[in-house]
Amino acid sequence: MTHHQINHRTPQTKISFGTTSAVITNLGLIAGLSGMEQSKTIIIAGILIVALADNISDSAGIHIFQESEFVSNRENWISTITNFFVRLVVSLTFLVLILVFPFKMAIGVSMVWGLVLLAVLSYKIAKAKNVNPINAIVEHVGIAAVVIILSTVVRYYISSKF
Repeated sequence: MTHHQINHRTPQTKISFGTTSAVITNLGLIAGLSGMEQSKTIIIAGILIVALADNISDSAGIHIFQESEFVSNRENWISTITNFFVRLVVSLTFLVLILVFPFKMAIGVSMVWGLVLLAVLSYKIAKAKNVNPINAIVEHVGIAAVVIILSTVVRYYISSKF
């Protein structure tokens, strides 16, 4: 990353990967597991696994990637730690929704919450880049929708076979 690129970072730069990753992973997990036997327990366990194991994996991946890109050690650690905590907090918001709302309502509220988070982040980044926010929102929410649909298809397929 050049000095010029660093000067044009938005305030969302440090949280964009962690937020996006946590939202899309948790939405896929919730959509994919919501119709299974003992869904609530499985989803709670899944969210906690995403918040910890998948989060550590992504954070380590970012760390190693940035080392290979010769990002300064300080900047690398800031990105790694920020990603970890952003993903943890975002994942835990989904856990709270599953715990607080009746289960079927929690699924819908979680979907809306995740898509709103992605839309707001997309909007802020697009405005900071001075590009059309609608295109960014449609693109990013569309990716999440594909993950939700694919996870649901997998759930139905697994349920029909086992």
